[in-house]
Amino acid sequence: MKAMILAAGKGERMRPLTLTTPKPLVRAGGVPLIEYHLRALAAAGFSEIVINHAWLGQQIEDYLGDGSQYGVSIQYSREGEPLETGGAIFRALPLLGDDAFLVVNGDIWTDYDFSVLHQPITGLAHLVLADNPAHHPTGDFTLVDGQVSDAEPGATTLTYCGIAVLHPQLFDGCKAEAFKLAPLLRKAMADGQVSGERLKGLWVDVGTHERLAEAEALIEARR
Repeated sequence: MKAMILAAGKGERMRPLTLTTPKPLVRAGGVPLIEYHLRALAAAGFSEIVINHAWLGQQIEDYLGDGSQYGVSIQYSREGEPLETGGAIFRALPLLGDDAFLVVNGDIWTDYDFSVLHQPITGLAHLVLADNPAHHPTGDFTLVDGQVSDAEPGATTLTYCGIAVLHPQLFDGCKAEAFKLAPLLRKAMADGQVSGERLKGLWVDVGTHERLAEAEALIEARR
């Protein structure tokens, strides 16, 4: 199974850090966020990695190179302008092949064991969901008996943590343009084509300076 790391965001809420450094290269505990992913993916048996980039993307290529120092092979999907999550993945499909692939947001920190995703999925997507963090108390989706659905009013919810396995067929009919991933997932949910699991372990969506500090505290505690 191939894996894709999404690394094209500007990280505007983390300025001034991200004025000169792409968000995935922002360091937490002295290590760039994206490097944690590469090491974890390599340890989990993922050897072929696709990374998209736009803002200051050449810095990402210069730092990571071909991936050999991490025991993986990296291909880059270069975007002149960010294509949002859906558009970015669609553009990278020729590099990802015909089978289901793992996708992970480049701006999260987690100790999640990616090796559990090394298995076929029965539908179009499999999502890893986390307990709702303080900055997103309403959550995103409902998980019942391994199936994910759009949240109904009053239902217990979980938050999509930026880790998923997707099948290329999820993008059938899409065009080469900027578009969001969530509408495709919700359509697949309505058709009963999205499975899910609850994240076991630690996870931080590093979207602000405060959450970067949270990630650093967790990293330091684990050391």
